[in-house]
Amino acid sequence: MRRLITWNLMTLDGFFEGTTPWSLDFHTLVWGEDLEAFSLRQLDEAGTLLFGRRTFDGMARHWSAETGAIAERMNSIEKLVATRLGTPEDWSNTRVLRGDISDHIAALKADSDRKDIFVFGSADLTATLLRTGAVDEIRLCLVPVILGSGTPLFRADHTRTEFTPVEIRPFTSGGVLLRYARKDT
Repeated sequence: MRRLITWNLMTLDGFFEGTTPWSLDFHTLVWGEDLEAFSLRQLDEAGTLLFGRRTFDGMARHWSAETGAIAERMNSIEKLVATRLGTPEDWSNTRVLRGDISDHIAALKADSDRKDIFVFGSADLTATLLRTGAVDEIRLCLVPVILGSGTPLFRADHTRTEFTPVEIRPFTSGGVLLRYARKDT
């Protein structure tokens, strides 16, 4: 069965973006060779990228215009966007998911012949997936900065879900990789 894995960079005070959408300048504090290599390996593990609508539109605008190894993987991989809104940005290999996300996730996970499903960003979608028990692993790069305000990665309405450490590894840039698997998987 395929796993559903979330990936985000998060500040020490729990924010995955600043006070305005796409204020991600703190990402540059930890970007370096080892985080880039990890990002490439992670994309090689992914068969599908799943996004909420706002994250998808921003990612589509950014990666469609980029070049390099990460851009090649981002642009070629299957992408799914969960949305209740209109048509999302145009981006290669994209399919729109409408309706009950739980049904879509169950079908995606059952396709055991494919690589794992990754959610990048997408805090609202992640909250929904956590509530439904769909998240198998959380991967974070903890960025050594306190923003003071911004958009929190984890919402106050989450129900208790226990995770166990899989990997904790510092990057030479100062970031720390944290991987946690849901205890019941």
